[in-house]
Amino acid sequence: MNQQQDQLATLQEIRNIMDRSSRFISLSGLSGVAAGVSALIGAAAVKWYLVTHNINYTHNLDLQLTTEALWFIFSVAALVFILALCSATYFTARNARKSNHRVWDSKTERMLVNLFIPLAAGGIFCAILVYHNLLYLVAPVMLIFYGCALLNASKYTLSDIRYLGFLEIALGLIASFFVGYGLLAWTVGFGVLHIVYGALVYYKYER
Repeated sequence: MNQQQDQLATLQEIRNIMDRSSRFISLSGLSGVAAGVSALIGAAAVKWYLVTHNINYTHNLDLQLTTEALWFIFSVAALVFILALCSATYFTARNARKSNHRVWDSKTERMLVNLFIPLAAGGIFCAILVYHNLLYLVAPVMLIFYGCALLNASKYTLSDIRYLGFLEIALGLIASFFVGYGLLAWTVGFGVLHIVYGALVYYKYER
């Protein structure tokens, strides 16, 4: 019986080694928390702008936003993206050093390529929606394409990330029906879900 248990333990260890060799496992949960906090701050800034300029998001589905308002919203979104990217780089690099793993190798490259292809397609599609003044669909589309990107990248990193991808897609589809709540859906998807996911990953793998 002990021999059989030892064999099973050995097979499990071999499987873990093979899994580590084919996946980028240094992704830090703290980067998800930081990205979520950045998204919440960005959403609060956009909400403040809409309120102070008497723009009711839930009723003005065509939004009729001025060029100034668009620039403000997209500037906030760009800043949130930059902060999330910087925090992901910092915490992931720190996690890799603690685990004696390389930050950049073929696994990292495969993960990033599979992540950014759907993100790039989603970004272009969002630009098309803005061009056609379909602004109320931008937030749902961002969530859906981001979820697809996470699912695509989950094959090359922590498998837990695919659950976040499923939730982002589901939230984006729901927001596509209730278009007046796009900002709320964006806040939940990029803010709350990131924080919850990041905390779970941190407590599961990094403590």
